Amino acid sequence: MNYSDSILSIMEIIGTVAFASSGAMLAIRKRMDLFGICVLGVTTSVGGGMIRDLLLGITPPNIFRNPQNTVIALVVSIVVFLILYLRHGSMDGRLAAVYDRIMMVFDAVGLGVFTAMGINTAREAGYDQTFLLVFVGVITGVGGGLLRDVMAQEKPYILTKHIYACASIAGALTCVYTWKVLGNIPSIMLGVAAVIIVRFLAMHYRWNLPRLESDSPS
Repeated sequence: MNYSDSILSIMEIIGTVAFASSGAMLAIRKRMDLFGICVLGVTTSVGGGMIRDLLLGITPPNIFRNPQNTVIALVVSIVVFLILYLRHGSMDGRLAAVYDRIMMVFDAVGLGVFTAMGINTAREAGYDQTFLLVFVGVITGVGGGLLRDVMAQEKPYILTKHIYACASIAGALTCVYTWKVLGNIPSIMLGVAAVIIVRFLAMHYRWNLPRLESDSPS
């Protein structure tokens, strides 16, 4: 494994841990059992990559050919469960106060990493069209979280909160348009940084896209 491959592997592990943690924490808040926690953690981590592989015609998807990330996500989900189990499952007080902030940080990191890694996978598969690269990067970043929210019966986070999918688009465009100038690893790093910065700014300043406020009862 060369230097570039080592960096990409480390980034993928970081994204997997981040997304597995956010999925497991949502499952715990939804009072799911250990199996549900593991399913949501794993789905959040590898769901976007599985959708990406199917779109690119990579079959079977990488999660079945190289289950390393699935195993990592499973272990992280169990560890999160054990930490809260030892605290008697309490989500009250200080833990409840920081829950949303922690999940937002995990989501920002995972979103950035998987957006950039999705673009890298598409390039390795031989694709270089800008629209395709950006689309695949975004679906890799947001796909797992979308599946997580649907399975947890939550309103999809990407459609309602803090410039989420738009941050992924910004990072994907950054990654794509800096690749020819800077090379693979620097462009990936910049793409990840762009996503995280936009997400943190959106969280801090409470940015949201315009929406219509209906007066009619839902």
